Amino acid sequence: MLRQNPSRQPIGTAQSDVRPLFSSPSPAPAPGRPVLVILHQESSSPGRVGNALRARGYRLDIRRPRFGDPLPQTLDEHSGAVIFGGPMSANDPDAFVRREIDWIEVPLREQRPFLGICLGAQMLAIQLGARVAPHPQGRAEIGYYPIRPTRAGRKLCPHWPDHVYHWHREGFDLPDGAELLAEGGDFPVQAYQYENATGLQFHPDVTYAMMCRWTTRGHARMDTPGARSRHHHFEGRAVHDAAERAWLMHFLDGWLKREPVTRMSEAAE
Repeated sequence: MLRQNPSRQPIGTAQSDVRPLFSSPSPAPAPGRPVLVILHQESSSPGRVGNALRARGYRLDIRRPRFGDPLPQTLDEHSGAVIFGGPMSANDPDAFVRREIDWIEVPLREQRPFLGICLGAQMLAIQLGARVAPHPQGRAEIGYYPIRPTRAGRKLCPHWPDHVYHWHREGFDLPDGAELLAEGGDFPVQAYQYENATGLQFHPDVTYAMMCRWTTRGHARMDTPGARSRHHHFEGRAVHDAAERAWLMHFLDGWLKREPVTRMSEAAE
């Protein structure tokens, strides 16, 4: 078990030696192996991430542990895994939440490509021993907000969007040993890398249909301090979505090529 007691873990700092997240010469995993997709509601969709993976020839193995779907004991039969967002908290005591956090040990141990989006990034942070908590002043990020890539983030992707789409009321500290990829305002840690795992606090997966659904069903959330009003979500999408989509495509292409470190070491011998 990699997860440690968060109360005993120091807040991590970005490593000074910035390593490239993806190794260009590494061949992409065979599209014959599906990508494991973990969702949290019956109506949830992998959205733009799922569409992009399918367009690249990958099948999606969609599972909802909240409703009894099992998680694999190994990712040998998968090209990678993505845990998406949800309305619950990574601090909730529900059995499926604890099960997913514990399961993240599998891609970490096997050094498989892993991506956590919003709730998934918070689960990854807890697995790595970091703290997940609400903003001290009760603020939220719901809508588009500016983002600042770090040197490590620009090494990963040279062209980041100026603003990205959010829907969350909790944030996380940078896990010990992780590299900070992007910073924000009210929630400073927006993206980070830990070996073959990446956590994104924002939502590059949101399609237009998903935005319509979220802003309708979750309209009450827009009264939270810091949240954007509904019309600003769609105004922001018109301005910022093309850049966020282009960034996501670039990110996924590199993410899918990531090979286990041990495998790359063996190839170099």
